[in-house]
Amino acid sequence: METERELLDAIHSGERQALRRLFERFSGYAMAISLRYVPCRDDVDDVVQESFVRIFASIDSFDYRGEGSLKGWVARIVTTRALDWVKENERMKAAIDTTAELPEAVEEDPPDFYGVPPEVLTRMIGRLPSGCRLVLNLYVFEHLSHAEIGRRLGIQRNSSASQYSRAKHLLEEMIQEYLNSQRI
Repeated sequence: METERELLDAIHSGERQALRRLFERFSGYAMAISLRYVPCRDDVDDVVQESFVRIFASIDSFDYRGEGSLKGWVARIVTTRALDWVKENERMKAAIDTTAELPEAVEEDPPDFYGVPPEVLTRMIGRLPSGCRLVLNLYVFEHLSHAEIGRRLGIQRNSSASQYSRAKHLLEEMIQEYLNSQRI
């Protein structure tokens, strides 16, 4: 398989099919990221398309820092576009309780999802309320702290922690319901 460096060299040299290979290589990854934030498949398609427009428009300014850096850059663009979509199309502020107090003990472990297929888990995450879904994704998949999430979403750190706790609780209930339905 072509390395990221080889792909970038082909793009920079003007090879006609190089941008298509970039899209083919990372579109599934972009789709998976988008599905974590945007629950409707039609909207996810729009987010991915808009993300690749941004990627193609700014590929010349990308600073290659080793294998994996292109994938990370694509992920940041897709995540940013997905968050922008949510801000534009959902009432995120209403879904995030900005007055919530930090629970006395916030358990940091994600719910036990062993035995739940990834596509089912993705659908479960998509069913979470918007604020819970955003915080869960940013905390678990983007590895942001609650303070960083608060800054990114314009909410208090305590609200982020509270939303994460609520998301875990709701997700645990969905997982348990799914696992119980599989035992029948």
